[in-house]
Amino acid sequence: MTKPRLPTIAIAAGAALLLLVVLYWMKPATVHEMPASLAPMKLAEPPKPAPVVAFTGAQGKLHDLREFRGKLVVLNLWAPWCGPCVKELPSLAALAKAVGRDRLAVVPVDVDRESQAEAQAFLIAHGAGGLATFTDPNAAVLRAFGGYGLPMTVVIDAKGREIARAEGAPEWSRPESVAYLRQLAGN
Repeated sequence: MTKPRLPTIAIAAGAALLLLVVLYWMKPATVHEMPASLAPMKLAEPPKPAPVVAFTGAQGKLHDLREFRGKLVVLNLWAPWCGPCVKELPSLAALAKAVGRDRLAVVPVDVDRESQAEAQAFLIAHGAGGLATFTDPNAAVLRAFGGYGLPMTVVIDAKGREIARAEGAPEWSRPESVAYLRQLAGN
């Protein structure tokens, strides 16, 4: 039996290494490559259908998440007495502005017992006046998603499936966060 020549083994090993490098760089970006600025966010493995639950918008109109199908939804549950929530609101407004409303819907829902007008005034006063105003005085959305603390944010894909959740306040307006969510939104 003859031994393989050293150059043949080296060439085969080099080709295998080159193939691995090419495959690594060609792989598509996935939801799993989340930037550190979104660290409080955890992936839903596997994605699961978002619950159908109503919340109130302008002029008392009822809304639900099905209205946003076809867009990436960042559903944020907040209350005015929640310090991290208040700090997070301007970052969410900046995210909505940076990504654009055609592919992304930032849906902030005030789960406190305030009126629609009070919630809107609060958003304006805290640098988030560019966001739509929604309320949920019965905390039905919080219960439907099994939430137990605020702020809580659920990211829902264009098909209406929960793909990630954050309990805490990610840094939504950081450039790497915006780029990541643009990618998820298909921008």
